[in-house]
Amino acid sequence: MRKCWIVGILIVLGTTIGVEGYPIEDLVERLPGQPKVNFRQYAGYVDIDVKHGRSLFYYFVEADHHPHKKPLTLWLNGGPGCSSIGGGAFTELGPFYPKSNGRGLRINSKSWNKVSNLLFVESPAGVGWSYSNTTSDYTIGDDATANDMVSFLLKWYEKFPSYRQRKLFLTGESYAGHYIPQLANAILDYNSHHSSGFKFNIKGLAIGNPLLKLDRDAQATYEYFWSHGMISDEIGLALTHECDFDDYTYENPHNLSKSCNKAIIDANKIVGEYINIYDVILDVCYPSILQQELKLKKMATKINLGVDVCLSYENDFYLNLPEVQKALHANRTSLPYSWSMCSDFLNYSLSDPNIDMLPSLKRIVQNHIPIWIYSGDQDSVVPLLGTRTLIRELAHDLKFKITDPYRVWFHKGQVGGWVTEYGKLLTFATVRGAGHMVPYGQPSRALHLFQSFLSGRRLPNTTRPSI
Repeated sequence: MRKCWIVGILIVLGTTIGVEGYPIEDLVERLPGQPKVNFRQYAGYVDIDVKHGRSLFYYFVEADHHPHKKPLTLWLNGGPGCSSIGGGAFTELGPFYPKSNGRGLRINSKSWNKVSNLLFVESPAGVGWSYSNTTSDYTIGDDATANDMVSFLLKWYEKFPSYRQRKLFLTGESYAGHYIPQLANAILDYNSHHSSGFKFNIKGLAIGNPLLKLDRDAQATYEYFWSHGMISDEIGLALTHECDFDDYTYENPHNLSKSCNKAIIDANKIVGEYINIYDVILDVCYPSILQQELKLKKMATKINLGVDVCLSYENDFYLNLPEVQKALHANRTSLPYSWSMCSDFLNYSLSDPNIDMLPSLKRIVQNHIPIWIYSGDQDSVVPLLGTRTLIRELAHDLKFKITDPYRVWFHKGQVGGWVTEYGKLLTFATVRGAGHMVPYGQPSRALHLFQSFLSGRRLPNTTRPSI
């Protein structure tokens, strides 16, 4: 964080703001246990419905060099009902990770704020520190979530007016396969209904391991299990012959034939609970052991591959420290529950996850907004097998030709993954060795992909040093 020298303070319309037009009351001077950095951080609330008392919590990190020249990137985690602060900001692509003792922070050298300003929002109300004083607001679905995010962005720009004309990129993962396209379409609606005055300067979407079409993605999970040796041939064949996943729905996942349900139960039993289905090559964390270490202030155990499999538990511990919440200006209403990565009481629509997102993506592309869809190849929850097929179907519907045939892309002299391109507006890429949370499992490759997305450059097809 830049040294917090406030050169001057202006009072404008009763609001205290810094000399650059940023809200000084939201400035995060320093997080507990934070290393010294040269960029600024802001956090706080945006009130999107004063009558209902509905407010969304945000965390904003400037780019670490020349932030005034860099775009703004919004990141949303999925769920539905999971936190972009605990996920994106402190587990994946933000500037810090919690230390293994849960009481300090370490630098993420591959943070996406190397190339962009980053905005993380806990959405909808009821997730993390976002809240409403109206109980009915916790019953929500995709449309209301998207509309609330448009309201949030409009009011956030009032706090940070210098970003109003900045390039805006929308990113996220998992159920953000719904959040991000629906937000983009709500923004397109806003822009079309406001022919004069402010318009969002949206320049692109990038979504990792996105839920796009539930029945296809659910089928792909069991295809993935079989193709990776996680279930037997016999069960794989039973799933193929007995299951019609066109009948699969979020609210009633067992609305399949009796023989199909038996095959699914058998498959899940064989995969077992000692595999991280979000990243099948990682070990699992033993939380009871970790929590004892955290309470005793001992260093938690690190694991192989350079990835801390207990990071989510360490995050939970860190973000519930009172001094951390105070530094972030969070939990201003003293919520009657602890911060958690995913909301336990949000009553999210059971039918909206069934929505086919390809028509939404089609409209976005038709408005000349580029879309990158990427998949960590170790994710069995929303596997590349389904996503790749869906993007090909979208390209076919748009009558897009393949302009970059499916091939490897390279990072630091090694294969970073595989990629194909349909014209200049639609790209599908895999990230080798990453799971559901791509920047968590492969931070360096993820940063390379993100930088290529921002700059509109193809991922490299040679081993020569690049990004």
